[in-house]
Amino acid sequence: MADWNPQQYLKFQKQRTQPSRDLAARVADRNPRTVADIGCGPGNSTAVLREVFPQAEIVGLDNSPDMIEKARREHPDLAFRQGDARQLEGTWDLLFSNACLQWIPNQQELLPALMSHLNPGGVLAVQVPNNGEEPFYRLVQQVVSEPRWGFDASPEYNQALSPQEYFDILSECASSFDLWEVCYQHPMPDHAALVDWVASTRLRPYLQVLGPQRGQELKEELAQRAKELYPVRKNGQVILGFRRLFFTAEK
Repeated sequence: MADWNPQQYLKFQKQRTQPSRDLAARVADRNPRTVADIGCGPGNSTAVLREVFPQAEIVGLDNSPDMIEKARREHPDLAFRQGDARQLEGTWDLLFSNACLQWIPNQQELLPALMSHLNPGGVLAVQVPNNGEEPFYRLVQQVVSEPRWGFDASPEYNQALSPQEYFDILSECASSFDLWEVCYQHPMPDHAALVDWVASTRLRPYLQVLGPQRGQELKEELAQRAKELYPVRKNGQVILGFRRLFFTAEK
């Protein structure tokens, strides 16, 4: 699996951090003593948790060495360690995960396993992207599927479940839960920024396989073809809609 690029990811730090702020706000009335931030990336979500729960023992977990290195460098006052959500140890009052679980196959087994690592009354709080129907994301899927790029399938698993599927899973492993969606409207300076947005996430595995030259060709084509889908607004920017699915589940 290709490692992550923290610098590329943080080009849109404010936009990528906002969902973690919104998710943390939904559990702000809790008083967790122990918190694990699963898929903490470069630590921006972990820093949000420290703001909301200043008295808690908080650990950021991520399976990317580069992300953990960046997190430790940017947030030396916080605790981080490399680890996989499927190998979580111990029990926690709050398990928090922002834009991570969609990268992990078999969430039907993963979610009950995570719930088993909660203390009684503990909460699992999750956000996953649910943006496959956005025109630019449909374009990305269409272009990378063209034979000339050589991909029969995605090089890496990346798939959120439907709200109905999450509903059924949580119905069987949580005592209570809430499930909701938010569609963010992100202003982007130009069409190239749309490509920059996905370069560190959905497009990342494809770019890693293609290499610098072919990867740049793919990025340029996506930016050019995106002009047909996203008209320039009156202020010169374009708007990317981004739908995200949230849920909180109590043990």
